[in-house]
Amino acid sequence: MAKILVTGGAGYIGSHTCVELLNAGHQVVVLDNLSNSSEESLNRVQALTGKTLDFIQGDIRRAEDLDQVFNTHQIDAVIHFAGLKAVGESQQIPLAYFDNNISGSISLTQAMQRAGVFNLVFSSSATVYDEANTSPLNETMPTAMPTNNYGYTKLIVEQLLEKLSLADPRWSIALLRYFNPVGAHKSGRIGEDPQGIPNNLMPYITQVAVGRREKLSIYGNDYDTVDGTGVRDYIHVVDLANAHLCALTNRLNATGCRAWNIGTGHGSSVLEVKNTFEQVNGVAITFEFAERRAGDVATSYADNSRAISELNWQPQYDLEDMLIDSWNWQKQNPKGYH
Repeated sequence: MAKILVTGGAGYIGSHTCVELLNAGHQVVVLDNLSNSSEESLNRVQALTGKTLDFIQGDIRRAEDLDQVFNTHQIDAVIHFAGLKAVGESQQIPLAYFDNNISGSISLTQAMQRAGVFNLVFSSSATVYDEANTSPLNETMPTAMPTNNYGYTKLIVEQLLEKLSLADPRWSIALLRYFNPVGAHKSGRIGEDPQGIPNNLMPYITQVAVGRREKLSIYGNDYDTVDGTGVRDYIHVVDLANAHLCALTNRLNATGCRAWNIGTGHGSSVLEVKNTFEQVNGVAITFEFAERRAGDVATSYADNSRAISELNWQPQYDLEDMLIDSWNWQKQNPKGYH
């Protein structure tokens, strides 16, 4: 089994991935600056698995923090989640996003190179695809300049990592292009805990359901879709976490840089998600239609066949599972980790 450094491991996807890594027998070291996460998630990860991990509070932009980790631990591979991820916020404070997401990733790969660690799984996004592409999106389709700065940072880091692996054959890099992660661990002990107003649909729905927000705003009901609302590919966070294990296994025995879509291959509309949430959980969601948001496309879902065939990965959870698990987490933790 390997010793894995997980940057941003206290966050939503990071914490779920730590559970799967520990359950698979790996040793886990987490580096997180806790700017948008809580150490409590890692306490719960250890309680859920009955195993311990090493936590270092530090920042990927600080070379000394990284060197301390690599000097203290014999790291075999890195799973890189650390970064800012709010689309709307990225438009308001672009420099913070460039600094955290792009400079941070350069700083991390420099430290890995100093330590002689060349296996990396990078947390990317389906926002890197050209909006002119028609769904289902596959990995051979062109990427393009995303309309928001968050997506832009993911595309730039992807390009940096591709060029790095071309220049130095020691590197083995997985680019995982997530679609829309939702859900929570079945126990309801760890889940998504966004700070401030949620940017994503699912925590917004659950916060309305638990009484933290008055109503759900659905942006646009005049798209060319089944009911006029946007269609997205929602993927259970535990399926997503397991995809990182599969990518890790793949990259430990490979070279070069390769991208994989991580989605279910099926799209659901915003209204379908809201209505299904109400049905499976017996909770009414007050909502209103609002203007479309700039940069939103009508339909986006994955062709996930490459991940299924090459990574030996398969999504296990359907939309109902995602919505039940999301509500189970929010019900147990009405104020998140706080």
